[in-house]
Amino acid sequence: MSKNVKNGLIWAFVGVMLAVMYIPIIILIIYSFTGAKALGVWSGFSFELYADLFTNESIMSAFKNSLVLALVSSLLSTLLGTTAAVGIFYMRKWRKPAANFIANITMENAEIVTGVTFMMFFLVLRIPYGWTTLIIAHTMITTPYVILSVTPKLSQLNPNLYEAGLDLGASPIRSMFTVIVPQLIPGMLSGFVMAFALSLDDFIVSKFVNGSVETIPVYLYNALAKRGADPTLRALSSILFVAVLAVLIALNVVAAKRRNRNIVK
Repeated sequence: MSKNVKNGLIWAFVGVMLAVMYIPIIILIIYSFTGAKALGVWSGFSFELYADLFTNESIMSAFKNSLVLALVSSLLSTLLGTTAAVGIFYMRKWRKPAANFIANITMENAEIVTGVTFMMFFLVLRIPYGWTTLIIAHTMITTPYVILSVTPKLSQLNPNLYEAGLDLGASPIRSMFTVIVPQLIPGMLSGFVMAFALSLDDFIVSKFVNGSVETIPVYLYNALAKRGADPTLRALSSILFVAVLAVLIALNVVAAKRRNRNIVK
């Protein structure tokens, strides 16, 4: 097989995979600009669904809950994940792989098992299901992704930076926050965005520990179970997709500029 044919097959495979992933999303976005109740029926260009979305108190309440939950849990997981990544990175011998294995359990475990585990854990501790249990659960399931984002940045650092800060008279904490942490900001931002998106999207764990708090995934499940798909959800899904895409593009642009600046230096 020639190199050109091989490259052509690779690009064809990539194209098919991208089409399978993104064509349904594109169709959803297109039909969010029509007032037809059924997906696939075009009744003319309209912002009716978007107008209905912002006047639907149930959806907006669930949307607000999801945003607050994702923001709080992502900030906490970024703090915990960065601290854990630094601690694990500087471990020695068998402790490092053991700590990495433990940190990745919730990421590799079946989500339904994680959800049931959290439900039983909070039940045993008699913690009422609601905001507290949601924040704790979402922080725990997203922290490993922050560790995964920050660890490569630690590997790229000069191993003598921290000791240099100590030699110049800085305390261990000051040396950490003034020398190490600024170098980890790109990884922390990537971890934060990943944690935010995962928290916003989570349904299984949320369903087990949400109590009376409805997030967007839980609202969708309840709505579909009771009265079928609400057409305004097409508008909501489109907004969420575009917002996350815009954030990812912005992060990649900033990272690219940072790399180019470092190359020039």
